Amino acid sequence: MINATDGLESVFDLAFGTIAKVRENFTPQLTLHEVGRITNVSTGIVKVSGLPSVGFEELLKFPGDVFGIAFNLDEDEIGVVLLGDHSGLNAGDPVERTGRVMDVSVGDALLGRVIDPLGRTLDGDDPLNVHDRLPIERPAAPIMDRAPVTVPLQTGVKVIDALIPIGRGQRELILGDRQTGKTAIAIDTILNQRGQNVICVYCAIGLRASVVAKTVANLREHGAMDYTVVVVSEGNDPPGLTYIAPYAATSIAEHFMEAGHDVLIVYDDLTNHARAYRELCLLLRRPPGREAYPGDIFYIHSRLLERSTHLCDEFGGGSLTALPIIETEAQNISAYIPTNLISITDGQIYLSPSLFELGVLPAVDVGKSVSRVGGKAQRATYREVTGDLKLAYAQFEELETFARFGARLDENTRKSIDHGQRIRACLKQSEFSPVSVSAQIAILLALNANLFDCIPIGKMSDAQHAVGEAVVNLSADINRRLHSSAELSDADRKLIIEIAQQALLRFNSKPEDSDASQPSDKAVAPPAVAPVVAGEDRS
Repeated sequence: MINATDGLESVFDLAFGTIAKVRENFTPQLTLHEVGRITNVSTGIVKVSGLPSVGFEELLKFPGDVFGIAFNLDEDEIGVVLLGDHSGLNAGDPVERTGRVMDVSVGDALLGRVIDPLGRTLDGDDPLNVHDRLPIERPAAPIMDRAPVTVPLQTGVKVIDALIPIGRGQRELILGDRQTGKTAIAIDTILNQRGQNVICVYCAIGLRASVVAKTVANLREHGAMDYTVVVVSEGNDPPGLTYIAPYAATSIAEHFMEAGHDVLIVYDDLTNHARAYRELCLLLRRPPGREAYPGDIFYIHSRLLERSTHLCDEFGGGSLTALPIIETEAQNISAYIPTNLISITDGQIYLSPSLFELGVLPAVDVGKSVSRVGGKAQRATYREVTGDLKLAYAQFEELETFARFGARLDENTRKSIDHGQRIRACLKQSEFSPVSVSAQIAILLALNANLFDCIPIGKMSDAQHAVGEAVVNLSADINRRLHSSAELSDADRKLIIEIAQQALLRFNSKPEDSDASQPSDKAVAPPAVAPVVAGEDRS
């Protein structure tokens, strides 16, 4: 007979034993979260209290999936730069920490896409299928991890490739007044990278939506979006989004560089970036400096552009070439922001509004433009055919200015001016029409051999086009030598000049003159001196 009391005791023992086992295996799932509160909301920034452990530049989350970056870490409150619309935020709303810094999606899936600095698509296509992310703020490559700039970056623009060459891994500033063709040069450079195994990143910083749409349409029309990523911050976006745009674009470019690719990045333009940073700092009550810019305005641009470099072979051998754009006011290149960027970069391309008004396009002022690195990477064939070109062009401009006073000119001076006008005509170029290496060298050789001197100025564009088409069928061996670091042989030089002579026969303004229409030894031989020699007696 079973005792009821014993049965109950065994049941209780079993129950308590089970509870003890559960208690032993129980692990608390409670986690602590810091939750702050908004104390003040302004345009583009908010003040937050109650987050004592937040870090500098940490990403914070606000209601409505709005994010911000902790910028000011004061004793009583935090100044946060918003990366979204502030209209839905109010004082007292909760703020959460994310425990990470701002990062951006990177990967091959970005090619051909238009995104904002947060990685959201703007082109209406499918969402991005990207899993890799990189912080937007990254340290630049150490000096010992870098390699010299030895490979040229062909822009397809004759005046730049010939006189202001750019190397892969260089930082070349483009500056000039508004509406002088700064963006056009950058877009032409991107178009010329087709088939050159160069990935391009175009970063639009605070531009109008119509300007961005037109630029993207031009890239699509010419087939450049296949190897280009477009990062866009529009003019009506919050200043915080404009501020992080170039850093996000640089991280995307660095991903391709570290994978061994050659990358070109265009910042259009850093004037808007500096203004957005000034706006944020003034709203955050940071002390203003010269022209109300904060004291670290130089640092934000230097740490951005220092990330452009050429890596050693041990680190993949990739390169990142930067073309930052700056807008000047009334041709004042000695203003605060332009001088900062000039001192950071490896040279500048200055676009003159005076040349633009005269129809000299691209309006590159050769006298005020310089490349401090690209000459070392320029192909030997370019150095041969452009050695005296810059000097001859500068002397022509001085003679042209002198001739405007109506002075009586001797025959040699008139010939120098006529030849200088042909140099200027040869350096002119239409938008969206990059010129190949072989065509550029042929045109420059014909220019040095004075083959264009008998061509009317009005026919110079057609004559250059004819020379470019004539050298398309050059043999593969000659083309390979033109694209290599080898010097141009006398036989190759003579062959190219003869081809150019045949192409220019129908443009000759004096066909009855046998000396002008027939090849001569003087035209075939390479010129020993420049058309105008410095210090020559013209009396």
